Amino acid sequence: MSWSETFRTAVEALLGRRMRSLLTMLGILIGIAAVMLTVGLGEGARQQITAEINKLGSNLLIVMPGSLSNASLRSSSSVMTLTLDDADLIADPAVAPDVAGVAPVMGTRVSVQYGTDDWSSQATGTTTAWPEVRARNLIDGRFFTEVEQASAAQVVVLGPTTAGNLFSDTPAVGQEVVISGQTFLVVGVLESVGANSMTNDDDLVVLPITTVAQRLVPPSSARSLQAIYVAARDDAAISSAHQQITRAITVNHARTTADQDFSIMTFQALLSAMDTMTAVLTTLLAGLAAISLVVGGIGVMNIMLVSVTERVREIGLRKALGATPALIRRQFLVEAGILGLLGGALGVALGVLGAAILTPLLDLQVTVSLPATLLALTVSLGIGIGAGTYPAARAANLPPIDALRSE
Repeated sequence: MSWSETFRTAVEALLGRRMRSLLTMLGILIGIAAVMLTVGLGEGARQQITAEINKLGSNLLIVMPGSLSNASLRSSSSVMTLTLDDADLIADPAVAPDVAGVAPVMGTRVSVQYGTDDWSSQATGTTTAWPEVRARNLIDGRFFTEVEQASAAQVVVLGPTTAGNLFSDTPAVGQEVVISGQTFLVVGVLESVGANSMTNDDDLVVLPITTVAQRLVPPSSARSLQAIYVAARDDAAISSAHQQITRAITVNHARTTADQDFSIMTFQALLSAMDTMTAVLTTLLAGLAAISLVVGGIGVMNIMLVSVTERVREIGLRKALGATPALIRRQFLVEAGILGLLGGALGVALGVLGAAILTPLLDLQVTVSLPATLLALTVSLGIGIGAGTYPAARAANLPPIDALRSE
């Protein structure tokens, strides 16, 4: 019997038992679809996290006051251990050659008024290096200049959320707003970068750091910083920049490595941690979904054993006509393989459809890759053949005389 005849006979046998064949494929179908969607959700979440972090700047380091190892110092909001002197120090190429830009931040919560509209927002005092260091662009107007920074000018750049709440129908640039009883000229509006569960970088007002120090914060806080944003020369220089910053501030504060009063956060470390967590969750959920593949394989084995029992006389007749055990074994393995492959193909189709439905529903890109699809089809074929091995061997070893006598 040729391979083409084997396939034709297998298809005819499966079509003769359509409902049973469909129910047999159901376990593999659900398993493949579940694994594809689980892996797709995990990959989509990883890509979204990576994109959000890249918006902030993949080469960004944030120097924060307080030590991660000192809980009392870290939790005390009154302790501000970073100063403008620290920012000036790490901006020195001789001290930190792998640092490309430094943007100190001095902030406070303020009320911004325009006409009868009033909006509470975060006032961020910084330098002209802030847009480049934070990778922020403007959609309208400009950023404040070095001259305005040096003169503590009353100019402000608004975040898109702040601008939208104050100026619904009027262009913000060129208008005047009142902050803490003082008038400021709006010179620019930032491009949106979105918000997360912790911060909203679209709801802020950015001013020259000198302006904030002289007009919006108490004199005792005029040189204290909430954070120092640092841009490394490139992604490869993050580690060396981290070491240079640590060494410089530790010496400047007359501290040792053991009792540092500051901490440095890098988004690469955060990204690595999130990747690890996402990978673990994806693997766990994919493992749970794969259980249904095992159930599907058991279903294929069960139905093939039933098929062997029902077709005992057919097997005996074929052997009496000269069919070898190898041909009988091949016949049942092909049937099992077709069940597995069809179940896998339908599972892939269901996975692709599920991804198309879940993407807008969850506002998360559910990724379906070609390699994963091909792997799913290979796995389903392997499950079908593996589950059909024992029934095929049983059919091949059936004695012809016993088979012909069977009723």
